[in-house]
This record gives sequence, structure tokens and C-alpha cells, in this order.
Amino acid sequence: MSIALVVSLCLLLAGSPPAAARGSHGWVEFVELHLDGEPLRVKAKLDTGAKSSSLDATDIAPFERDGERWVRFRPSRSGLDEAPLVEQPVARYVRIKRHSGPYDRRPVIRLPLCLGDELRMVEVNLTDRGRFIYPLLLGRKALAGLAVVDPARTFVRPPRCDDAPTPDN
Repeated sequence: MSIALVVSLCLLLAGSPPAAARGSHGWVEFVELHLDGEPLRVKAKLDTGAKSSSLDATDIAPFERDGERWVRFRPSRSGLDEAPLVEQPVARYVRIKRHSGPYDRRPVIRLPLCLGDELRMVEVNLTDRGRFIYPLLLGRKALAGLAVVDPARTFVRPPRCDDAPTPDN
């Protein structure tokens, strides 16, 4: 049996093709965040060395709405005009170990994100990433099954998601 036949059979039995079969992404890509209103296009560092994802945000203010935890924040606009305040439910809080000092407690939100032609729901923690080049860091949890990262390339696949309803996954 040929290798091509075995691979084709495995893909057929597995359902959707693995990320490698759909193509690779560069280690830096433009993505679209689907928050309130228009999609927000930002540069993202695809970091397979990081487990979780972080979004640059300012004016982060937790609050309660109808007994639920919410957070109000301003997402990074990558040097553009100041972004409007956004309100999202808090999925959970995480403790992030800092290189110096105590742990950092950050709110985690779920948001639709378009990378290449894939729209999926991802979890990101909110923090001030103003000292970093890229306003969004996508870690392994967000990239799993979605992207193969080519560390030698950048800006390989621009975001091209239809204005589809928010994904359920």
C-alpha cells in the first residue's frame, strides 16, 4: 500500500484534515478579533512555547452584572485611535507567574478570533502588553488543531473569515 493511500485513508477516517494539511502560518500573522462592533485587526505572535494567550488591554475593570463576573477594557488598536470600551463576561481568572514579584491575577475572556480562514472561539487573558511589539500572543491552546507555525515566515495567511455567527467551539 502506498504512503499517499495510507495518508488519504487516515484523513478520510479522521474527518477534517489536520492543520498541516490546511497550510502553515508564519510566526507573526494579522488576525481579526470579533468583539463588539467591527472586527479589530491586530498583529499576533504565534508562540508555541506559551501555553495560554494574552491580549493587550488597558483600563481593565472587573465588575458584576446580574450576579455574573464581567470585565470592561479597551483592546489595543496597534497605535491607532483609542479603542472604545468593551464589556465581556469573565470565563475565569488565571494566576501568571511573573519573573519578578508576586503572581499576576488576570481575567480570561472567550472571543471569536479569525486566523487565516478559520474562525474559532479562543480564551485570552487581558493584560497591558504595551511594552511588547505584538498586542496579541496566541499560545498552544489557541493554536491546537488550527495552525502549524513556520518560524521562518511572517504574514503568510491574512484573516479571511466571513461575518459568520460566533463559533460554538
